[in-house]
Amino acid sequence: MTDGAVAGGGGPQATGARSMAVGGDVGVAITGDGARVVMLPAEAVRWAREVEAPPGAGNLPGSASGVFVGRQGELAQLRRLLTDQGEAAVTQVSGARAIHGLGGIGKSTLALHYGHTYRRTYTLVWWVNAASTEQIVTSLAALAVRLCPQWATSAEMQERAAWAMLWLQWHPGWLLVFDNVEDPADLRHYLGTLPDGHHLATSRTATGWHTIAPTMPLGLLDADAAVDLLCGLAFGAEHVPTPAQRGDAAALGADLGHLPLALEQAGAYLFETGTSPADYRRMLGRVMDAAAGGIDPERTIARIWHHTLTAVERRDPQAVTLLNAMAWLAPEGIPRTLLAPLCPDPLTLGEALGTLYAYNMIAYSADRQAISVHRLVQTVLRHQPADSDSYLPGRRDAEHLIQHATSSEDTDTFQWDQLLPHVVAVADSTPLHSPASTDTADAYHAAAQYLYRQGRDAHTIPLRTATLAQHEQVLGATHPQTLTSRNNLAGARQAAGDLERAIALYEATLAQREQVLGATHPQTLTSRNNLAGAYHAAGDLERAIPLYEATLAQREHVLGATHPQTLTSRNNLAGAYHAAGNLERAIPLYEATLAQREHVLGGTHPHTLNTRNNLAYAYGSAGDLEQAIPLYEATLAQREHVLGDTHPQTLASRNNLAGAYHAAGNLERAVTLHEATLAQREHVLGDTHPDTLASRNNLAYAYGSAGDLERAIALYEATLGQYEHVLGATHPHTLSSRNNLAHTYEVAGDLERAIALYEATLAQREHVLGHTHPHTLNTRNNLTRARQAAQAVQQRSTATSTAAGEGQQPSTAD
Repeated sequence: MTDGAVAGGGGPQATGARSMAVGGDVGVAITGDGARVVMLPAEAVRWAREVEAPPGAGNLPGSASGVFVGRQGELAQLRRLLTDQGEAAVTQVSGARAIHGLGGIGKSTLALHYGHTYRRTYTLVWWVNAASTEQIVTSLAALAVRLCPQWATSAEMQERAAWAMLWLQWHPGWLLVFDNVEDPADLRHYLGTLPDGHHLATSRTATGWHTIAPTMPLGLLDADAAVDLLCGLAFGAEHVPTPAQRGDAAALGADLGHLPLALEQAGAYLFETGTSPADYRRMLGRVMDAAAGGIDPERTIARIWHHTLTAVERRDPQAVTLLNAMAWLAPEGIPRTLLAPLCPDPLTLGEALGTLYAYNMIAYSADRQAISVHRLVQTVLRHQPADSDSYLPGRRDAEHLIQHATSSEDTDTFQWDQLLPHVVAVADSTPLHSPASTDTADAYHAAAQYLYRQGRDAHTIPLRTATLAQHEQVLGATHPQTLTSRNNLAGARQAAGDLERAIALYEATLAQREQVLGATHPQTLTSRNNLAGAYHAAGDLERAIPLYEATLAQREHVLGATHPQTLTSRNNLAGAYHAAGNLERAIPLYEATLAQREHVLGGTHPHTLNTRNNLAYAYGSAGDLEQAIPLYEATLAQREHVLGDTHPQTLASRNNLAGAYHAAGNLERAVTLHEATLAQREHVLGDTHPDTLASRNNLAYAYGSAGDLERAIALYEATLGQYEHVLGATHPHTLSSRNNLAHTYEVAGDLERAIALYEATLAQREHVLGHTHPHTLNTRNNLTRARQAAQAVQQRSTATSTAAGEGQQPSTAD
């Protein structure tokens, strides 16, 4: 028998890797390759079908120079590849191309010019910032706001993005430009789900595209094109340069390595200051030695930097202040409002940004409310000499900007979505030996807490790490705030499935809290509970249960029998009893805890819902599906209402309800719901998070129960490999996966592989769980049956085998 669980659900349904279902009073978007499932109201679905884009609609960013030279051949090739070779380009009815090359080579400029040139041939041209999956979602959400503001302005980010996906599926003939793709795999889902248009990507990455889209490498400009670009920028399009001017421009272009970004910025400087190319070459020589062979983008840009910044500062000193601060933020989508604290009034801000725009230092979004800075520009700015107070130029201002932006309690979801990339960028770019600040730590913590409240604690690791580093530097390693930061980082590590580092952090924090605060201080008890939870998650019940029991006794004594933290300990101890197979102790403890939480916290508090889910799971484990299924269904509905459709705890309820449907024999609902839950967990939690692996295991189990052994075996084999890599070879979940794969081999008639795998699993379960644990007994029975079947085969007789589920891990830790 297998260690499985299943899933199901009512309403509109869709299955398969890339499918879409819409119907009833809501729209359900279920898309493969890592997308989440989002429920849309009926009117939003109707608008997605009926709203048409205005002629020439798009959001293409403006061009600072307006000059495009030397790429006509590449432009024609790109058009030909997208329009004539659709069948060879990833999807059957669309074209997909990736332009790759080094920073500053002109990839985005080519894509931008393509969009402007052919925008009237598309129903819509939409520019997507694609440096991360979250920025892609943000850009798609902006499409919903543009086309359907009557609904989208009040919707959540994920709802807006899902609406945009629906719109693109119902309205063919568009162009999506994915700019600055860091990971080609981020596009796989969009190419598969959106087949009725053109996809164009730019990337500095040359590898990883072979399974995503055909590529077109972009090289440096040739010498003549570099001269044309420099002369066009420096002298104006109407001026015909003299042979001497062209000669000087050719020499300057060679000094700058024919790198388009360097040429554009040098040309802007020449135009703004009236400097000749020959004089500019002489100034470069004083800044840096002659360029070496080859092309180093950072070195090339640095060669022009000193004089450009001097010219900008003469014209508007505030512009340099803004530019240095923007060097530490995310390169795209910088809101004007974020920069406002550095300028006394909007007029001053506008003038400073205008100066930077004139010198090609920045670009504007289509509505001019957001600014972008080239990554290469940021790199050079971050390597300027430090000030006398050890701050690198702009670093202190960047920290002040995020402090100011995150200090308000009135910041809404839309504002947070705009701010997060910049807070994370400041945290990620912290220089070595840079002064620390508790105010900066507070900004990181505020952003992390916003993600935590959304159920995205695994995404807070960079912010939690930066918060801890700031507190350690300013307050010391054992200050209570530092200990809280360390505890929070451990929680983020655990949420991300990194149990080894989580346990080490929890153990260190507990030892320090015992020393600093005392053995029974409430925060010490919290550390003890959290460490027990990490042991539990790692399958180490021998350490988890005694620690849970001790913590519960201490909380009852210090805080009282019905204090919320005492109830947390009671819930978690019940979960550990359940995991150990002791349902006689687990169920009464869950029932008592649920009654107390309903009385103390209310019927829909997240912790109450957690215990309700766990009690349903315990009923199911005891075979009482008549009590389990209604309780699961009620808990899922409440979690969707209270926490949202894609919160990790909502996904846990959906997964567990699926398991109950499976146990009740309703495989059709089980398979559909398992597929949806797996897709959501892949997108929300990541491909190798333990909960994602549990969903993958459960879906494989459902496939096997439905008789689809080919898909079941393939999915089990993949999941087992991931479990071994993520959790280790002897983790209880790994052992369940190994047992399940052996069972599926047995059902498929491959008794030789089944018996060998059962024998290995039994030895490991006896060692890890003990000889009398229910899962150990399950594997022993399976091995006995497989051996009997093999003996019967040898005697030319047949035997059949049956399967029943052992269940899955509940959601236990509060």
